[in-house]
Amino acid sequence: MDTLLDERALSKLRWRCRRGLLENDLFIERFFQRFESTLTVRQAAGLEALMDLADNDLLDLLLCRKEPEGDIDRPEVREVLGMLRQRPD
Repeated sequence: MDTLLDERALSKLRWRCRRGLLENDLFIERFFQRFESTLTVRQAAGLEALMDLADNDLLDLLLCRKEPEGDIDRPEVREVLGMLRQRPD
């Protein structure tokens, strides 16, 4: 099992995830509401990789217009992307 993210790392990650597009922020906020208490270091690395993308590229991934490719096509990125794409209950 992967190590859970500690409070300090979680706080830094939340700050890092602030985006310029409201649509992205909505996906990310829902993600944190659902998963912040169980977020692992590995998943955080996947989320960090997604945050390196431009806003429009990230939105394309979130809306399933594109799939990860190249350097970003890694298991932890795909896992977090699946979590981000989950529809609300």
